[in-house]
Amino acid sequence: MVLGVAACFGYFWASNKLLDTLYPASGAHVAANLTKANAVRPWLFLGPAVIVVGLYLAYPVVNSIWLSFHGPSGETWAGTSNYEWLARDGGFRESVRNNILWLIVVPAATTFFGLIAAALTDRIAWGNIAKSLIFMPMAISFVGASVIWKFIYDYRPAGSEQIGLLNAIVTGLGGDPQAWITVPFWNNFFLMVVLIWIQTGFAMVILSAALRGIPEETIEAAVIDGASPFQIFYKIKVPQIWATIAVVWTTITILVLKVFDIVLAMTNGQWGTQVLANYMFDWMFRGLDFGRASTIALVIMLMVAPIMAWNIYETKKGTK
Repeated sequence: MVLGVAACFGYFWASNKLLDTLYPASGAHVAANLTKANAVRPWLFLGPAVIVVGLYLAYPVVNSIWLSFHGPSGETWAGTSNYEWLARDGGFRESVRNNILWLIVVPAATTFFGLIAAALTDRIAWGNIAKSLIFMPMAISFVGASVIWKFIYDYRPAGSEQIGLLNAIVTGLGGDPQAWITVPFWNNFFLMVVLIWIQTGFAMVILSAALRGIPEETIEAAVIDGASPFQIFYKIKVPQIWATIAVVWTTITILVLKVFDIVLAMTNGQWGTQVLANYMFDWMFRGLDFGRASTIALVIMLMVAPIMAWNIYETKKGTK
């Protein structure tokens, strides 16, 4: 870390020194020199970042496009065969369906619970403690959270002692234990709960800051007009933080499109829970087919890119 900071300092000092030597702020051409130096100087700071972004973002995209037109080894030209396979593949269609289901449920649920938590914790004396508890899952990795919830969903045959919390409750109420993460269709929702549990703290923190930024005058005016607490929240507060809600929603949407760890750790895509990122991983590291894996990666990129662009646009608009 120390060497990195020292290297950055040395680069900026040396590059500025060289620029000032080439275009000195003195002499007969001082005005032209200052104009040129001011035009070049920002690129001295942006240059390293642009190069790094080019290497670690632009190059992988170009390389993925190139590989998508090649066979499993990435060396044999395959034309559009990978895209034709994708259009016919049942596993891909299952992944898309599940991703759409995640997109419908997780951002809505996470934003809703985060907004409710933000509103309620600001009204109680021990609100900061409650916020800390709700935010705590954010400190856990997705794999770690998946292991925790896998124990909660754990299944043992009827008559055995249930170590899974959910089945312990069910059997305690007289029901039969269930293998929750193998139940078709519904197991997707059991996996979604993990991501909602993790991300609710993030939504809560962002929305709580937005709620605190609402002018008190509007709240006081609503109280004087006789508005109920629910009307104040729904008709006064929410409209004023709608831009923040949209940014939180889209941020979680981007995360959902890339969801991978939870599915891999809990079901590995079995029992109808496959998603695009895990499907790409399967073809890349299990199927050893770089062409098909790159094709799936491009689909994920095309789904994420417009949402990310809109998110950046809304963020910039909100700062103006």
